[in-house]
Amino acid sequence: MTTRLSRARWLALLLPAALLAGAWGFQLIGGLYPCEMCHWQRWPHYAAVAVALLAFFAPPRPARALVLLAALLIAASGVIGALHAGVEYHWWQGFTGCTSTVSMTGMTAAERLDAIMHAPMVRCDAAQWTLGGVSLAGFNAIVSLLGAALVAWLGVKAR
Repeated sequence: MTTRLSRARWLALLLPAALLAGAWGFQLIGGLYPCEMCHWQRWPHYAAVAVALLAFFAPPRPARALVLLAALLIAASGVIGALHAGVEYHWWQGFTGCTSTVSMTGMTAAERLDAIMHAPMVRCDAAQWTLGGVSLAGFNAIVSLLGAALVAWLGVKAR
């Protein structure tokens, strides 16, 4: 029981943390700008990390519930990733327009116009990076959904 719960806790923490680290690495080191749907995929992972951390400090029964909640959050990111991948592959229409990386705070009108004109536009319907035809959103969907299933299985078996 304790071993499975411990594994579930660690996987519920490390899986979304690793996926977030990968996303931030592609952004900060690889120079890929996230679109709006990319950001949507990150929010459940942030929540899953927080919930999984709480599971380490909870007694076994509440910890199990927290691990299952983390699994649901990880799965939610996977579902958003699958929706985003479908938009990138043009299987269906996207939910958002393009995203700009410009921050408008503390700028004059001329500076704002210049920033807008030189900012990269990030389209939700165009994959910036693929490997074997699978985009980052597709990889997030695959890893998140499979990982969430494993976390949930370990959490349920931890009775």
